[in-house]
Amino acid sequence: MSYRTTAARIVAFAALATTSTASFAATEVSWWHAMGGRLGEVVNEISANYNASQDVCQLTPVYKGTYEETLTAGIAAFRAGEQPNIIQVFDAGAATIIGAKGAVTPAEDLLKDAGADFDINDYIAGVRYFYADTNGKMIGMPFNSSTPILYYNEEALNKAGVQPPKTWEEFEAIAPKLKEAGYIPLTQSHLPWIFTENFMSRHDLPFATNANGYEGAEGTEILVNNDAIKAHFSKVKEWLDQDLFAWYGTGWADNQKPFQEGEAAMWLGSSGSFGGLMKATEFDFSATYLPYWASVHEAGTNTFIGGAALFAMSGKPKAENDCVANFYSYLTSPEVQYFWHKETGYVPITNAAYELAQQDGHYERFPAAEIGIQQLTLPGGENTKGYRMGFYVQIRDVMNREYGKIFSGEASVEEAFDTIEEESNKLLGRFAKTSG
Repeated sequence: MSYRTTAARIVAFAALATTSTASFAATEVSWWHAMGGRLGEVVNEISANYNASQDVCQLTPVYKGTYEETLTAGIAAFRAGEQPNIIQVFDAGAATIIGAKGAVTPAEDLLKDAGADFDINDYIAGVRYFYADTNGKMIGMPFNSSTPILYYNEEALNKAGVQPPKTWEEFEAIAPKLKEAGYIPLTQSHLPWIFTENFMSRHDLPFATNANGYEGAEGTEILVNNDAIKAHFSKVKEWLDQDLFAWYGTGWADNQKPFQEGEAAMWLGSSGSFGGLMKATEFDFSATYLPYWASVHEAGTNTFIGGAALFAMSGKPKAENDCVANFYSYLTSPEVQYFWHKETGYVPITNAAYELAQQDGHYERFPAAEIGIQQLTLPGGENTKGYRMGFYVQIRDVMNREYGKIFSGEASVEEAFDTIEEESNKLLGRFAKTSG
């Protein structure tokens, strides 16, 4: 693997300066992002460190609100000719920004045009192709990447005399014992991401036609209405009725809170939540892979990432594009990725950064911090690199509404999935018309 040190990259890039004088105006580049709170502080720190590492480019990070607000602002700015250089776009919005003709310059092209090193195989499996096109070209630069994992309260499992489950069959065997020990056996945050999108990946099931949508929007239809996932939701409803599973609505924190406060024995959440849990919990916890149904053929494959990527918006001068490419090189360097990983819990997106974390003993100190990376690098299949569906934010809304109806008894599993399929395919058809 060809990796230069961060310092060497900056020295090489300095040669691109258009003046040989000691004093010149740095090229200004803007970065719109959706990282609030502590994550926003880390983004600001990375940006400040980048600016201090060289004097050719000046990067300005700008917080634009939620993922949805940031995407909406970016599209509006592009239409007005006032787009930022870089915009952070979350997983569900990737098809929208990629499908907006002429809106973005592929990360791979940007780096190569600037003369930077780039090899997609330098990125960890489960990350490298999620924001790529049909031919495997990386369009968005993965940034805050995570995957759903199972966190567990070590004291709770010890009290019940059980081990963390590898499969859902094992969960069914241990859940009554956890209930008897006085715990809510399981909660989870984000039903579409964990119990739908990554359910399909964990079982190597096709999520949509046209190679999960990667081969184009025209004719793409969702394939979520299948026997395996309907059987899963039937089971989840049974667990809910038997007090073996608890659900507190669509709010992420509402479902995390019972685990964080020691009431729930296990929680399905993001590998990127590790850092926050370390600070918020007063008990020992660990983590393991997202369970799968052993009864499903070919189950046990890798999950794919959630989170967001950075997209370089088009229509900018070459000097600014070169600065974006240089920042991408800085951001993906082993040292910076390891810093991001340690501070936030998001996975390091490159093999070199992962190796640096291993060499530093990070996972010997915090074994749970490695689970997400290990799960992303499990053997994959035909359907495990991700999905690319337009209007997917709205499709997630449909899923959340219908899953709520299943849990409340307003709709049967069959009725809910028929509705999800019908409304999702209407949305996909509309997107194909707008992007084609």
